[in-house]
Amino acid sequence: MVAAANDPPSERLRQAQELKTAKKLEQAIAAYVAVLHEPSTNEQIIKEQEFAIIHLGELYRDLGLAQELATLIRSSRSFMGAIAKAKTAKLSNAIHYLVRTLIDYFGGIPNCLPLQIDVCKETIDWSVQEKRIFLKQSLETRLVALYLDNKMYHESLTLISQLLKELKRLDDKMVLVEVQLLESRVCHALRNLPKSRAALTSARTSANAIYCPPLLQAELDMQSGVLHSEEKDYKTAYSYFFEAFEGYSSQDDTKAVLALKYMLLCKIMLNLPEDIHAILSGKMALRYSGADIEAMKAVASAHQNRNLQEFETALATYTHELNDDPIIRSQLAALYDTLLEQNLVRIIEPFSRVEISHIAEAVKLPTQQVESKLSQMILDKTFHGILDQGAGCLIIFEEPEEDKTYESAIETIKQVDKVVSSLYQKAAKLS
Repeated sequence: MVAAANDPPSERLRQAQELKTAKKLEQAIAAYVAVLHEPSTNEQIIKEQEFAIIHLGELYRDLGLAQELATLIRSSRSFMGAIAKAKTAKLSNAIHYLVRTLIDYFGGIPNCLPLQIDVCKETIDWSVQEKRIFLKQSLETRLVALYLDNKMYHESLTLISQLLKELKRLDDKMVLVEVQLLESRVCHALRNLPKSRAALTSARTSANAIYCPPLLQAELDMQSGVLHSEEKDYKTAYSYFFEAFEGYSSQDDTKAVLALKYMLLCKIMLNLPEDIHAILSGKMALRYSGADIEAMKAVASAHQNRNLQEFETALATYTHELNDDPIIRSQLAALYDTLLEQNLVRIIEPFSRVEISHIAEAVKLPTQQVESKLSQMILDKTFHGILDQGAGCLIIFEEPEEDKTYESAIETIKQVDKVVSSLYQKAAKLS
């Protein structure tokens, strides 16, 4: 029955498809709705109605009609209820496919996440009433992902805990991997990195026991790369992002661009911006050229030139591409900090005493921000000096020679201890 969603099973639905293709959308919607209003009396009508539901949902998604899509999902439950209880896997899969597809259509409509969560909850309640356990678990897994997108972390963890108990009892490894991966993401979002790593390890262990689809394997590799980048292990992170990029690219998934961006980010953080051209000239990477890749190239260029102004211009020009992703944002914040330190050290290097206003003018930043950064660098012992706030100056000292008196004294005491211990042992033998 799922295959019926691809080819029109009747002449009237073929005409509806032609209206849709010709952009006569109101007439196409009316044609699909007319099919859905008929009673589900035989298998042919059921096939037609399944086709109509899927393609009407597509239309509502493309037109951005979130409320109409929600109404369609609610009304389609009566159609699915009219189908006899699934005695075969084929019929059960058809209902599962219908429900998940319709709920996923919300993803193509902006600013409707709360409505999607509400509809998902209602559909879970319906699946419980219909005693469709596998559908319920699938929808609850989707709900966890929606909670994560909506930053409802407490609700995510509560539902994950409940799901893990059920899935371990049923030994459903495939859904278990998805839920454990989501748990890792939620814990990462909450900055609980040890628990995030533990959940990811559990997901990988579960995945090793089954055939893992390419997209799910790519998701696991992506999360592994994210966690390694949090630990500043960019070399290992790059390897995982590369695996994820290949996985997404082989399935023509849109997340391939994100994996490629993370690969470029790792090269920048490893101070290897010259490798970026080689990566982007590769056969697979050429397919994904666009604003996202241009943004990473601009950051790489600024980092290679050690130019703070160029870096800030890249951040301002590509705000959406660089600031909307929390992982890229946090890594670039660290990179900006490092670049600022390098610029400040380069500027103050020739001086023993320099006005803070002169340094601020050189880096084109507010005096207060520069003063705060210089005091932090002094405390971190990046250089030796003091801030004379009364005169508005920075006084730089020569790096003091290391006093080895303490180390020498400790070494002498160790040697004396050995001599005394040796004498004690000899005296013990004599007595």
